[in-house]
Amino acid sequence: MRGRNVFLLLLIVAMALFAWRNWAVFSEEKTLSLFLTQVTAPFGVVMLTIMAVLVAVYFMYTVGLETAALLEVKRYARELLAARKLADEAEASRFSELKKWLEGELAGLKAQSPAGLEARLQSIVERIDRLEDELREDIEKAGNTLAAYIGELEDQITGQDRHPPPPR
Repeated sequence: MRGRNVFLLLLIVAMALFAWRNWAVFSEEKTLSLFLTQVTAPFGVVMLTIMAVLVAVYFMYTVGLETAALLEVKRYARELLAARKLADEAEASRFSELKKWLEGELAGLKAQSPAGLEARLQSIVERIDRLEDELREDIEKAGNTLAAYIGELEDQITGQDRHPPPPR
């Protein structure tokens, strides 16, 4: 339980104990002015009722807020999963494309003479190294972005988000 909730629970219990110990004073009937008319009612009970209504409204508001946050997190999770699937499919297609290209290059290399083969092989190795570095960078960027999104969502869920959201 969060400290804020514990504090509110202790405050409500303290107020209930206070009302119980002073019930005779709370239930004394007084003349109350309602601006247009006057009513005779126990002032303490009226105030306790108003407080109970405010507590119930606050509770409903916080439940609605938490529900909205959870639904938003669920939507973000679905969007992240769809983006991850798209990235995986794109990566798989890049690998299949690379495989086809390599097969074609190897077939061309087999047909070439040994003198030009060494230079061609060196250019292929350099290109593969460059593509591998680019792929690693893309994967690292995607991982960092995903980690940032997850961290932001976790901060919002746990209430540790110290930065207000940008204005819309």
